[in-house]
Formats: sequence, structure tokens, C-alpha cells
Amino acid sequence: MMMFALLSGMLTGLALGVFGSGGGIVVVPALIYLLHLPAKEAIAMGLGIIAITAVLSAWDHWRSGNVDLRAAAIFGPIGMVGTFAGARLGTVLPAGFQLGLFAFVMYIAAYRMLKKKPVALGAALGDRDRDARTHVALLAAAGIGVGLLAGVVGVGGGFLIVPALVLLAGVPMKRAVGTSLAVVSLNSLSGFAGYFGSVAINFTLMGSFAAVTVLSSLTGARLARRLPAETLKKAFAWGLVVAATYIMAKTVL
Repeated sequence: MMMFALLSGMLTGLALGVFGSGGGIVVVPALIYLLHLPAKEAIAMGLGIIAITAVLSAWDHWRSGNVDLRAAAIFGPIGMVGTFAGARLGTVLPAGFQLGLFAFVMYIAAYRMLKKKPVALGAALGDRDRDARTHVALLAAAGIGVGLLAGVVGVGGGFLIVPALVLLAGVPMKRAVGTSLAVVSLNSLSGFAGYFGSVAINFTLMGSFAAVTVLSSLTGARLARRLPAETLKKAFAWGLVVAATYIMAKTVL
């Protein structure tokens, strides 16, 4: 199993490095279908792996000045509460429901990648008086919602956090990506804590997977700089569609 863990971690790390934080959505399928772990164990361990990789990525963005600490301080702690609650809920939900919901999330992520995003609008909002456009209540509600979803299905939720930060907190797109990684790391850590004690965790397997994932993500990041970004994004999006359809088929059948 350790050999498959190293191979799976390598593939996941390449995806993370090439596609960014959204690549974390491949962790749970890799644990289930490549390492044949039970769904709940895969979701719990997936949150732990995402937490480790997101912390390192967020640190790198913070050193570059691309983390909005104010927005993270609002979104992060509230999201942690939602993620912990979602994880506790996930321990009692049927595994089939969790996988079906996970597949649905993958479809949404694929749609967002294939749809052209109005990046200029987000950047414009960030360049204006950000304080006047910060909707704390809406941001808090978004944090709870994203956290609940992250805890139940075992994703970081970066693809949902970024637009929330841009549209609700007025964070410029570049800083929103770094800030989302900081929030993802907090959410994932909280979700892992929510599953801990209720789900079996193979720490050796999880640590090996995470270590290889982090190292491979560096290679993936270098590869991403040499390949057309739009082509990579579309390829990953259609890969998510195929994976989600496979998960749905396996769950139903």
C-alpha cells in the first residue's frame, strides 16, 4: 500500500502544483479509488493532507504580501466552526450521500473552471474603498456555509472562498488566492479535528502521502509555468467531470 500511497501522492501533488488550491479536490478520490480506503477515512485524511499543503502554500503567499489578514481573520475562524460542525455531521451521514455530494461539488468546480470569470470586476472592487464594501455578515454566512460543505465532503473549498473574498470583502483577485489558502488551511485543520476520534486515521499513510504531495507540487508548479494556463484549466475541469461521473456511477450502482 505504501507504494500506491507514494504514487497517489505524486499524482495529487502534480495536480496541486499545476492547478493551484483547487487541485485539492483530487485528494479524496485518490485515497478512495487508488488506495481503496473507506470513504469516511479518505475524507478525514484528505482534510489533513489539504491542511498541510495549504499551510505551506499560504506561508509562501504571505511572504509575498498576498494574504489579507483582515479578511482571513473574519472568514477563517467562522469557517473553522462550520467545518468542525460539518465534520461531526459527516461522521454520521451515509458514506454514499457524502460521495454523491462530493461528486456534485466536483461538477460545480468544473463549471467554474470552464466558465469565463469576470476577474476585472473583482480587481476593480478591490481597488476602491475596501472598508466601505466589506459585508461582514455576508462574509460570515459564506464562511459557515463553505465550512459545512468542506467538513462533510473533505474539500478545502478554495474555489468557493476566492469569489466570496473578492465580491464580499473587496479583496483583489491575486490576494484572494493567497488569503483563500490561509482560510483553507484553517478549515481543513478544523475538519480533521472534527473527524479525529470517530474515524480511523492511518498517520503513517497520511504523512507519506502528504510529504510526497508537497514535494511533487513544486514540480507541478514549475510545469504550470511552461504550459498554457487556459489549456491546463480546461483539461483539469473535464477531468473533474469524468471523475465526478465515475463517482456518481459507483455510488448509485
